[in-house]
Amino acid sequence: MAALFRGSRNVLLRWNKHVDLALVSKRSMASKTPVGFIGLGNMGSPMAKNLLKNGYPIIATDVFPESCKELHDIGAQVVDSPAEVAEKADRIITMLPSSPNVIEVYTGPNGILKKVKKGTLLIDSSTIDPAVSREMAVAAEKMGAVFMDAPVSGGVGAASLAKLTFMVGGVEEEYNAAQELLTCMGANVVYCGQVGTGQAAKICNNMLLAIGMIGTAETMNLGIRLGLDPKLLAKILNMSSGRCWSSDTYNPVPGVMEGVPSANNYQGGFGTTLMAKDLGLAQNTATNTKTPIPLGSLAHQIFRVMCSRGYANKDFSSVFQFLREEEGQ
Repeated sequence: MAALFRGSRNVLLRWNKHVDLALVSKRSMASKTPVGFIGLGNMGSPMAKNLLKNGYPIIATDVFPESCKELHDIGAQVVDSPAEVAEKADRIITMLPSSPNVIEVYTGPNGILKKVKKGTLLIDSSTIDPAVSREMAVAAEKMGAVFMDAPVSGGVGAASLAKLTFMVGGVEEEYNAAQELLTCMGANVVYCGQVGTGQAAKICNNMLLAIGMIGTAETMNLGIRLGLDPKLLAKILNMSSGRCWSSDTYNPVPGVMEGVPSANNYQGGFGTTLMAKDLGLAQNTATNTKTPIPLGSLAHQIFRVMCSRGYANKDFSSVFQFLREEEGQ
């Protein structure tokens, strides 16, 4: 009888522990107010998932309803428009392809600012013209909301693993509130200054990334033509002064690394079209500030040509394949 009592008591203790954990989890979820998320593409979807994993209820929308299905299946509430998101959430993150998309989502007929509540924190993680970020900040301020730009670096892999780098521009007093959400999606969150400075940092980073990728692709191609094994060449580069992110983390040559787009026919990752767009932003800002960017301008032209040659939807590291194709002409 005593053994039976002890067994029943242990079961009861385990049950109570289970109930306590469930209540703690429920209280944790209840203590976090909903976050709106607009733009569920290759980057936005994993970012929103990481917010869900951290206990934030998500209210989401996307111009393509099918993009919302996976997030809906794991607990997000899906609505029909950015305006409806703004009705239901006072913290909203947007992740959109370009400046016109951002303008439409914020100021369009069904845009955020049509229904935004006073005091709402708006965080835009798109990569756009810094001048557009400043325009959106002014428009948001007129409605009593706060706009911050927080573009990201790291790509789809880092988005999935919550290891993105966020570059944040906006009112410094609001930075901590933004940081609370951004640290759920990234490993690094850096305050850059006033609105638009996050975009400036991102544009500079991507210009260097594009130049570096072209340089890595040219170097690997030359080495292969000289008879070097590509894996051996990559190993030498990565222990030498030529080492860079494009050579040691995202090598553009098929067969050199696993888990990168070059190992998957350049599918996934960061599209050539998007790189060309970002380089266009760099070109525009360089023109406006009278800043010489000869290599940035050349990189812009190369990626634009790639877009017209069938590489638009491939990862930007397909510049290696593009160069190999050019050899035969």
